[in-house]
Amino acid sequence: MTTLSSLTLPDHTQLPESDGSFVKNWQEHPQSILLTDSIEPILEQLHPENNFCIGQDLGIYWRLPEPPEKGAEAPDWFYVPNVAPTLDGKTRRSYVLWKEYVAPLIVIEFVSGDGTEERDKTPPFQESKVGKFWLYEQAIRVPYYAIYEATKERVEVYHLVDNTYQLIAPNQRGHYPITPMGVELGIWQGLYQNAELPWLRWWDVEGNLLLTGDERAKIERDRAEFERDRAEFERDRAENERQKRERLVDKLRNLSPQQLEDLGIDTEMLE
Repeated sequence: MTTLSSLTLPDHTQLPESDGSFVKNWQEHPQSILLTDSIEPILEQLHPENNFCIGQDLGIYWRLPEPPEKGAEAPDWFYVPNVAPTLDGKTRRSYVLWKEYVAPLIVIEFVSGDGTEERDKTPPFQESKVGKFWLYEQAIRVPYYAIYEATKERVEVYHLVDNTYQLIAPNQRGHYPITPMGVELGIWQGLYQNAELPWLRWWDVEGNLLLTGDERAKIERDRAEFERDRAEFERDRAENERQKRERLVDKLRNLSPQQLEDLGIDTEMLE
């Protein structure tokens, strides 16, 4: 008789890394990069040993049906704290819960249709596919679940409380606090990767926008340019002052001692 203890459950190298579906929303890829790029400095502070994982369209295996990929869901973006970024020196092909045990702290879905799929609460014992909302709430038990609708310029954020998702109300800035991460999630209208759109972004708890690497680099370049301009201005001003003094001294040297005395100028000042 085969028992669970005698079975060798597959890991991320033995499970399919894709179900063959394609990205339905062109904004998904840059949006995922934007979220990852701007939050990484915060996560590096939270995890000095780099024990965290970020997934972008990476399958989370929560059960093992046939075929295996039916037991996986691939959120557009998710973050798992306190896990190694790689396994046995290999990049993860998927995130396998029965090998990891740690659930994501937050999952974010980007709506490409009318949002029905992201809010689907269908449980697994019904005929249709398991609903994403039910899966994150009841099976994987993700503490924070965000649904972002770019076309409506809005995001819904749910928090798992007493085994049930509760919709979080926005704060005075219109942001949604993700308390364990020390950040807020919200909508930012601006230019990113040559597209002026409403983007889902992070802020710190004081309401400061978390910048991408390119944005931080631009600020540093602007600051360095300002310092160069200021230094050049100071040099020019010093040079102008020197030239003015020299011209004044030349004029004074043409005056007689009596004229200098009448002006109250010490001749030693002209040396």
